[in-house]
Amino acid sequence: MEEAQAPETKKTILIVDDDPAILECTHELLQEGGHYVLLAKSAEDGLRLSQKHPGDIDLLLTDFQMPGMSGIELAVEITRERPAIQVLMMSGFPGGMLILNEGWHFLAKPFIPSQLRALVTGLLFPSKSRFRAE
Repeated sequence: MEEAQAPETKKTILIVDDDPAILECTHELLQEGGHYVLLAKSAEDGLRLSQKHPGDIDLLLTDFQMPGMSGIELAVEITRERPAIQVLMMSGFPGGMLILNEGWHFLAKPFIPSQLRALVTGLLFPSKSRFRAE
């Protein structure tokens, strides 16, 4: 029998990606995991949504490269206003390694659903994750 999800385990995730297919896929995966999901199709929309959202946002899941404002620029702006937010960048970046701010994380595209779920769980619930750093 499946245990009912406790209210304190429901986290808010802001997903920002200019690719509608990625936005829809990540939305479904994370909403199925019991999270409250906010969606934005551009960095500018993501920033506005973050500024207008009255509650906590626990995780920013954003594409690295988007037209206009990049995912890095978006994350910098949002972490100024929400310093406790976790940041997870996604990218199909083919050329070398990405250097991210300390505490930010990276997920290469394409990814499989279990990779995304495991990484999000590890970031949002570090004490429950078997993947946490020692």
